[in-house]
Amino acid sequence: MVEGMTRGKPDNRPSEARLRLLATATRIFYSEGIHSVGVDRIIAEAKVTRATFYRHFPSKDDLILAYLREVHEMERGTVDAAIANDSSPVDPLLAIAGSIAQNIQSPGFRGCAFLNAAAEYPDMEHPVRQEIIAHRQWFLDTLSKLMAQVHPETADPAARRFVMLRDGAMAAGCLFDPALVSETFLHGVEDLLQPSADRPSTESID
Repeated sequence: MVEGMTRGKPDNRPSEARLRLLATATRIFYSEGIHSVGVDRIIAEAKVTRATFYRHFPSKDDLILAYLREVHEMERGTVDAAIANDSSPVDPLLAIAGSIAQNIQSPGFRGCAFLNAAAEYPDMEHPVRQEIIAHRQWFLDTLSKLMAQVHPETADPAARRFVMLRDGAMAAGCLFDPALVSETFLHGVEDLLQPSADRPSTESID
């Protein structure tokens, strides 16, 4: 049987080399930044040849996009699990907030991978920037749908407020006590999910 084939069908699983390159890039890009890390270092730490690298990723930008898509899939998996396990309208939102708070307190936390990448890619037309925008739009759209079950009349502004709370917590978690930041963030989300009469108005948030 030809290697990579099973009963006449191609094996579409990513190669070990590609997985190793992506895992290496994900670790280093997140911990040290994107522009500061060169292809040579990725190749050396992943223990592959230069030819192998370019066979899987024609350019560094292709690797960066794969890195961001990998992070997106991880975050999407967490959100999908929260939605699947809901028992009341607020449960998925609380579960998402809980996973964010847990992430902030995790070892090696360095903020939001997408916000970090956005700071390095200010050009709105760059493919990396477009990938960041797509991820954040997915997150906002997902929150808006969930918020519609809690606050139907103010779902969109409430979802944007959740994103703002999350972004602030992700930034503050790198600067202050992560446990305190997480606690403050969770309280903010809990306040946001209270009945309209008991929470601050979101009408002015665009």
